[in-house]
Amino acid sequence: MKFRVERDVLADAVAWAARSLPVRPSVPVLAGLLIQASDEGLVLSTFDYETSARATLTDAQVSDEGQALVSGRLLADICRSLPAKPVEMVLEGPRVSLTCGSARFSLQTMPVEDYPSLPAMPAATGTVPSDQFAHAVAQAVTAAGRDDMLPVLTGVRIEIEGSSISLLATDRFRLSHRELDWSPRTPDETVAALVPAKVLGDTAKSLTAGGEVTIALSASGSGEGIIGFEGVGPGGVRRTTTRLLDGEFPKVRNLFPSEHLTTAKVDKADLIDSVKRVALVAERNTAVQLAFTDGQLTLDAGSGEEAQASESIHAEIDGDHLVTGFNPQFLLDGLTAIDESVVELAFTQASKPVVMSGAAGESGQDPAFRYLLMPRRLLS
Repeated sequence: MKFRVERDVLADAVAWAARSLPVRPSVPVLAGLLIQASDEGLVLSTFDYETSARATLTDAQVSDEGQALVSGRLLADICRSLPAKPVEMVLEGPRVSLTCGSARFSLQTMPVEDYPSLPAMPAATGTVPSDQFAHAVAQAVTAAGRDDMLPVLTGVRIEIEGSSISLLATDRFRLSHRELDWSPRTPDETVAALVPAKVLGDTAKSLTAGGEVTIALSASGSGEGIIGFEGVGPGGVRRTTTRLLDGEFPKVRNLFPSEHLTTAKVDKADLIDSVKRVALVAERNTAVQLAFTDGQLTLDAGSGEEAQASESIHAEIDGDHLVTGFNPQFLLDGLTAIDESVVELAFTQASKPVVMSGAAGESGQDPAFRYLLMPRRLLS
């Protein structure tokens, strides 16, 4: 194996492929990055039996075909530190030699025959603009759980129905719902999948170099339980697959109420700044109080002999006055995920969840992103 490739292209592809490597692999070879050089170009792959990544570099100049398995994290660290010159890699017996300018590294290889075969990419289900998909996923994963003891809640449920995709995530205390359009291969197809939120977020963010992302979902047959994503990265095509999460995602759609008794429209930047300031005196796991009255939203935190804070901002209130409270970080997470400059907070009553979204404005269209947040008990 012998090839030559530009440093920036190689470093980016190696970092992308190595990003999902396990920190503590069950067997040593799963910490490896597989390098395959052929007349079609260079392919860099990783796989830990759950998530696979494959980057193809068509501009690599391959002199000798071959393959080698080396430590993925070490190679990523090395490539990141190399000077801005072409990189040459050569397989020399049990070691790989890497040369870039006057820098030279020699890496020990691992047995390629012990490395698992990457899963095949399922048949394409459809395509979606890459920037829109990345943004929608970033909004949806805001509410995904991080407790591995509840694995179902660490995923994002993707629901595909015709030309629409719904992304849903919840950690029991909040719920995110994002809708976006896409181009399905089968117009009337209806399918759902529960995808690990971290993998989905990292993948969507990393595939924005090209115009579109292809989503490939296998719902039956030998590839059951796998979803794949394909897009364009620097130097060529990038492809990743991951196993779907097992278990039944909670039926959360009915948590969004059909009507509201109180709504408030507030400038998003003002509210974010106020929450950050007032929350400075909020003790751990205590709520920031929100009081909605005529034309005003008052935020309070702290109690008793401890530090206290209070601040009022303008708000357009429609409906009954109410007082409620929320986890300040969860509140900020939802506000930050909303695109619009004016947010709408909709309530049925103080003890029930708030539904946060961008203000509809003159168009009157339903918001593409909604964030539901459970209230917290206020200290007396």
